[in-house]
Amino acid sequence: MREVYSFYTDAFVIALKSILEHKLRAFLTLIGIIIGVAAVVVVGASISGLKTYVMDRVSKALGSEHFMITRMASTGRMSDEEYERKNRRNKKVTWGEYQYVRKNCVSCSYVAAQVGGRVDLDLNGVEMPSVGVRGVTPEMAEIENKEFEEGRFFTAQEIERSAPVTVLGADVRDKYFPVGSALGKEIKVRGVPVTVIGVEKARGSFMGSPMDRLVYLPISLHMQIFDRGDGVQIHANALTREEFPEAMDEASVLLRNYRKLTGSEEDTFSLVNTDEFNSQMDQFTGAIAAVVVPITMIILVVGGIVVMNIMLVSVTERTFEVGLRKALGASRKQILLQFLIESALLCICGGLAGLILAVGVVQLITILAGMTMTITPGYIVLSIVVSSSIGIVAGLYPAWKASKLDPIVALTQA
Repeated sequence: MREVYSFYTDAFVIALKSILEHKLRAFLTLIGIIIGVAAVVVVGASISGLKTYVMDRVSKALGSEHFMITRMASTGRMSDEEYERKNRRNKKVTWGEYQYVRKNCVSCSYVAAQVGGRVDLDLNGVEMPSVGVRGVTPEMAEIENKEFEEGRFFTAQEIERSAPVTVLGADVRDKYFPVGSALGKEIKVRGVPVTVIGVEKARGSFMGSPMDRLVYLPISLHMQIFDRGDGVQIHANALTREEFPEAMDEASVLLRNYRKLTGSEEDTFSLVNTDEFNSQMDQFTGAIAAVVVPITMIILVVGGIVVMNIMLVSVTERTFEVGLRKALGASRKQILLQFLIESALLCICGGLAGLILAVGVVQLITILAGMTMTITPGYIVLSIVVSSSIGIVAGLYPAWKASKLDPIVALTQA
C-alpha cells in the first residue's frame, strides 16, 4: 500500500514540476480548455439566471401560489380544435359562483374576483390610449403581493357602495401626476370622475405586457361603467406551498359542484396556475441547455486535441528520461500512468482556471445586465469531470507511445 501511495505521490510531483518548468507552453496549451470550461459554466449560469429572472417576474406579476378560474384561459397555445370545443362548452364565471367559492374554500388563503377592460384616458387634453382597467376586490392586493408607492388599496366597504375611487399604475401616475402626490387627484374613466387613493409600485412588464399601464377600480364600479356580461375571473392562493395543490383542487371541486357536474363530465371552466409557468420554463431552459451546452463542448474537444499534441511533444523531449526509468525497473503500466497523470493534471489546472474566468464573467454580466446569475454546483462538477476526462483521453496515445519505448533505443536517442 505504501509503495502504491509513494508511486502516485512521486508521479504527481513529477507531473507538477513538468508543468511548472514550461509555464508559457502549458498556458497556451490550456487556452482551449480554459475557454471551453468557462463557456460551459457561463452558459449554465445564464440559463439558471434566466429561469430565476422569469420566475421572479411571474411572482411579481401574478403573486406566489396563485391560481385563476375563468371561462377561457391557457398558459400555452391551444389547438384550433381545443379552442372551438372549449368555446362551445365553457360558461362564464358568475359573481354568485365567485361568492360561493370564496365562502366555502377552506384551503384558500384569499379568494378574489377580477374583470378587465381597456379605455383611452384623457385628462386636460393629455391622452393616454389603451390603458388597462381592472375591476377588482380587495383580496387581489394580497394575492398579487401588491406594493404601493403611496396610498392604499380598496376596502370591502368601497366595493359594496361602488365608491368612485381608483388606484393607479406607475405609468399612469407618471403620465398625469409626475410632480407631487397623486392622492386626492381626479381622473375620468369613460366620463366618470374617480379619486386617486393609491399608486402601485412599478412592476415592469410580463411576457411583453406592461404591468404599470393600469387603472384599478372597485369591481362593482367597473361593472357599472363597462356594463359587460363576460363574467368574472376568480383568483385565489394558498397559505403555503404545500397547501397550494389542495387549495386549487378544492376550488375546482366547489365550482363543479355548484354547476352540478358529475365525475365523468369535463370542466366547463379553465383553471391555470403559476406552477404551469415554472414547468414551461423548465422545458424551455432544458431545450436551450440541450442545444447550447454540446456546442460549447466542442471547444473542449479542440482543447483536448491541443493537449494530445503537446503531450506527444513532451514524450519526444523526455525519451531519455523514459528510457532511464525503464532501465531502472519501471514497468510499462507505471510509465503509462505517469503520463496520464500529467495530462489529467494539466487539464484539471485548465478547468480550475476556466472556473475562475467564468466567475469573473458571471459577476461582470450580473453588474452590467442587472440579472442575477448563479453558478450551479452541477455545472462546476461537469466542467471539472469533463476537463479531467479530456486530459485522460488526450493523454492515452502519448502515454501508450511512451510506455512502448525500448529502454536501450531510448537511451541511445538521448
